[in-house]
Amino acid sequence: MPEIRRLPEHLVNRIAAGEVVERPAAALKELVENAVDAGATRIAVSLVDGGLARLEVTDNGCGMEPAAMEMALERHATSKLPDTLIGEDQAIERVATLGFRGEALPSIASVSRFTLESRPHDADNGWRRVVDHGVLVDEGPAALPPGTRARVEQVFAKVPARRKFLRTARSEYGACLDIVRRLAMARPDIGFTLQHGDRRTIATQPDEALADRVAQIVTRELKDNGVLLDMERGAMRLTGIAGLPTYNRGVADHQYLFVNGRPVKDRLLVGAVRGAYSDMLARDRHAVLALFLDLPSEDVDVNVHPAKTEVRFRDAQGVRGFIVSGLRQALSTGDRRSAQGPDRAAMERWQQEPVREEPAPALRSIFDNRDWSAPAQRVGEARPGWRGYEQDVMTAPMGRAEEAAPVAAEQDFPLGIARGQVANTYIVAESKDGLVLVDQHAAHERLVLERLKAAGAGEAVARSQAMLIPEVVELEEPACDRLEEAADKLDALGLAIERFGPAAMLVRSMPHALAGGDPHKLLQDIADDLAKHGTSLLLGEKLDLVLATMACHGSVRAGRTLRVDEMNALLREMERTPRSGQCNHGRPTWVKLGMDDVEKLFGRH
Repeated sequence: MPEIRRLPEHLVNRIAAGEVVERPAAALKELVENAVDAGATRIAVSLVDGGLARLEVTDNGCGMEPAAMEMALERHATSKLPDTLIGEDQAIERVATLGFRGEALPSIASVSRFTLESRPHDADNGWRRVVDHGVLVDEGPAALPPGTRARVEQVFAKVPARRKFLRTARSEYGACLDIVRRLAMARPDIGFTLQHGDRRTIATQPDEALADRVAQIVTRELKDNGVLLDMERGAMRLTGIAGLPTYNRGVADHQYLFVNGRPVKDRLLVGAVRGAYSDMLARDRHAVLALFLDLPSEDVDVNVHPAKTEVRFRDAQGVRGFIVSGLRQALSTGDRRSAQGPDRAAMERWQQEPVREEPAPALRSIFDNRDWSAPAQRVGEARPGWRGYEQDVMTAPMGRAEEAAPVAAEQDFPLGIARGQVANTYIVAESKDGLVLVDQHAAHERLVLERLKAAGAGEAVARSQAMLIPEVVELEEPACDRLEEAADKLDALGLAIERFGPAAMLVRSMPHALAGGDPHKLLQDIADDLAKHGTSLLLGEKLDLVLATMACHGSVRAGRTLRVDEMNALLREMERTPRSGQCNHGRPTWVKLGMDDVEKLFGRH
């Protein structure tokens, strides 16, 4: 029979290190959190080879006496749990510090050469302790300013089985950079510096405004392409900055989430962000934001993950609903905005004064790969043109324009007055301060969605259009099951369906906004939406996805010729409609070329 025995202390520490110190970035996180908890106002981080060779954290916090340093290197010894939290009430969930288990330092010291130097503010000298893979090898006086300096070298040097799983110095540096960025955003009252070799990559000052700190660390463009949040519901508060839907990324690595000042990567919060942007972003695009959620400590459990990166909420659905509604409310304040300014690369494709007969690559159209600079084919004899100039009779262009009429001051519309249409896809409008280009399909798709959302259930049913002959749509049986489950909710949106055998649905009416749409494609898309998101979304979010699908089917298509009065009607409705600056997939519905930019193209600046 196998014998049960107590493990030796050094092996216990190494096992604990497997949970706490999986890579240099994990050790860095623990050391920086200790500095924050020590009351530091400045924290300096230094890395060599991405932390594989050495990482060092220096702070100006409270510092430690030699006896406290000795105790700090013992397992489960901490100053962060006062008697009020570990007494008879055992209210450990009320912990307010970033760390509290007392495992980090002994775990780090068991798998590296760890040097700890510290000096209290009222002491004349500091003290140093050096532990090499769990063994104390040196201690004595140290010269340093008040605060603490922790140095980690030779990570996993004596644990080759773990060392071989470490990545390259570049990858490890990226992980360390992410840790410092998140902690620097969480505490704008603290100044952070990050030095990697000879290069300083982060340098912030204490007591910065939250928006300035986030923009400095994430990207400076976020400040011009985002909206600020500051809202409360009961005891919860949500602050931060959220990027406009048109300002998005292909991966979710620019989403920073914090709970009570603690950086987390929590699935519930990530899902809430996705739900808030669900009808404003394509499924393969991700929002750029930094959200700070504060709530009573007894309503959140931070002791559910060894690295404390996940949390558990007492009222998970309440938290999710607050974040979704808070984000949507904030985004509605910037609803008619698009990402600021035209794309620089697109601007560089403009070319002045072409001098070649052959097609110029810089002028190749983005529409259907046609080259607008190529000479047009003659289909007739030359005839007198305007003011006697010779004019060729050419094939009809794909752009139309109306004579520019003067615009009265009281008709100073933000999106301008329609002047024409290019490629039957883009509306060209003139505003008082520039040129506006509108994607007619993207814009109308957003307008249709907002109409569907604004129409209440009763109005939606009242304005649904019954089909003269109900249409049978054949689908796979699981798809029919999902649609049948959602039939009552779809009926409230004006889409009346019922089961018609194992693998078919009967469509009796369509929403008025989608009159003439393809019922088969509509039902297939809705079934796909329900399958992808399943029960993970709140009901309202599911309906928003359904409405977005409906809107795409009911919008004006690219390639449709519009009259000028129709173009102007579209522009006016965009000015009145929430979130009209982006389509349902997060792409901009309009871009603006300011008069300064236009004049630069012609050398007037």
